[in-house]
Amino acid sequence: MVVDWGRTTYADALARQIALLEERLHQRQADTLVLTEHEPVYTMGLRAGAHQHLLWSAEQLKAKGIQVETTNRGGDITYHGPGQLVAYPIVSLERQRDLHAYLRFLEDVLINTLAQFGLDGRRREGKTGIWIETRKIAAIGVAARRWIAYHGIALNVAPSLSHFDGIIPCGIAPQDGSVTSLQAEGVQGATLEAVKQAFSQSFRALWEKWG
Repeated sequence: MVVDWGRTTYADALARQIALLEERLHQRQADTLVLTEHEPVYTMGLRAGAHQHLLWSAEQLKAKGIQVETTNRGGDITYHGPGQLVAYPIVSLERQRDLHAYLRFLEDVLINTLAQFGLDGRRREGKTGIWIETRKIAAIGVAARRWIAYHGIALNVAPSLSHFDGIIPCGIAPQDGSVTSLQAEGVQGATLEAVKQAFSQSFRALWEKWG
């Protein structure tokens, strides 16, 4: 099942996501793919030292209208905001109890999605997410409770890339790479709605085969 929450604050979406997780844990809900777009926010994952990668002061954050939230997904600090597709699959991993395999699955979904828009998305050795050469276009951070996965991915369609200047996104040092989007890569016609549809189709097709 695919549901679209539209534009949400991160805190509200997290609370709704946890409620869905509880329903899935008690088998009152089927596997669900949630699509949303967040108001501007930096989220800090569980990786040690993530808070050190927040560069802007409280005054700068207020001026830019960006919230800061701590969350329980894996990974470092990242940015969510308008123009970015965020997807939260609330799904059972019982068919294959392997979180690393699930991460590879999400990478494959993103690679397939980008291919539909003519982009060659790839993995990078030792780094998370999906890249266009040395430019990161999608972030991944997941968690699981009793083999029900939650949290998910963020794919840059046309966000304000200047907002990534306030952090070291996902711990990427400047010499190691930068951040990009479908818009920045010159993709024509890649609206958020078009990317949502492409991602959902790719997710469903690969999920049927996974595990």
